[in-house]
Amino acid sequence: MGAAYFYHLTRRPLEDTLTMLLGKALQAGWRVAVRGPDAGRLGWLDEKLWLGADEGFLPHGLAGGPHDADQPVLLTTGPAANNATCVMTIDGAEVTAEEVAALDRVCVLFDGNDPEALNVARAQWKALKDAGASAQYWSEESGRWEKKAET
Repeated sequence: MGAAYFYHLTRRPLEDTLTMLLGKALQAGWRVAVRGPDAGRLGWLDEKLWLGADEGFLPHGLAGGPHDADQPVLLTTGPAANNATCVMTIDGAEVTAEEVAALDRVCVLFDGNDPEALNVARAQWKALKDAGASAQYWSEESGRWEKKAET
């Protein structure tokens, strides 16, 4: 049974935190789906990942290509087509308690400087907690990642 980890971004931009988390997930041997609600935003993220440091290159692709199932990291607006064991959501993309239970990990990244994103993350936390899913809340407010709550 997996767990949902909520990452409250206040200091680093999404692309930096996501790059760090993707690197750790790939080191753990996980296949990852990065789910967002907007294809344009995922295209922007795809470009950011391609332009990252050579030594930290993250193999990935945008959903809709002929090799989606082979991608170690798949950027998608829908279900994971790459047999993912970890789903990372951005921009309020939906995640269910059933997904949390079926996967090794679900990561919910949200912008702590955006009141609407905070409200969405709070609602997701409550829904998952009420459904009995295991969840952790992580904050970078102090300058480093610290676990602040756990269900």
